[in-house]
Amino acid sequence: MKRLLLAGVAAAAIVGINATAQAAVVVLDFEGVNASYPSGYAQVQGFYNGGTSSDSTSGTNFGVSFPDNALAICLNTPGTGCSNTSRGGQGDPGSQLGGLFFLSGTSTYLNVAAGFDTGFSFLYAAPTVGGSVTVYDGLDGTGNILANLVLTTTASTCDGSYGASYCPFVPVGVAFAGTAKSIDFGGVANFIVFDDVTFGRDTPGLDTVPEPTTLALFGAGLAGLGGLARRRRKVA
Repeated sequence: MKRLLLAGVAAAAIVGINATAQAAVVVLDFEGVNASYPSGYAQVQGFYNGGTSSDSTSGTNFGVSFPDNALAICLNTPGTGCSNTSRGGQGDPGSQLGGLFFLSGTSTYLNVAAGFDTGFSFLYAAPTVGGSVTVYDGLDGTGNILANLVLTTTASTCDGSYGASYCPFVPVGVAFAGTAKSIDFGGVANFIVFDDVTFGRDTPGLDTVPEPTTLALFGAGLAGLGGLARRRRKVA
């Protein structure tokens, strides 16, 4: 009887730990930043920080802020074309209409004032020019670098019903030590798109419990930039 009770307590403790880990995970899917669908794009601005986007929409206040060049792009779905980008039906059905990109500068970034730890992950598409993502322990892309990912070019293989060259997206993630407060998304303006930006785990989305000690680099990762000789096709 005592062994059964101890086993029950242990099981409850494991469930509690997993629930806590899962609760700490935050996913930015960029859905609803644009006021309507289909549309073009809108500035993310305070959408995830208790404010609004440039389209006057608001999302969950995760304490995450973006500069003005961070834009939510409309993603194509079958029968609806609003950009050169689509998830191709990949992943979460509720994250098919919007993604993150930029049209000016060499990068955009986000700030998490409260900080986050354990890991970071996202999806991206970049069929003609690669990019990079850098995690910092200071705001505005300053301080110590906790993680750096060099992003290679991705395939453009979705079927014609999606009408998009930037399709499908590739999952990438990294585990790190320390507390991060900002992330820089680098690349050539209008040539790379991100989605399902995830804090607290090294695989994007909420489909499984995070494993803090794992390092997940899917398809792309710590390889050099490639595909510069290929014909460039813009996102928007």
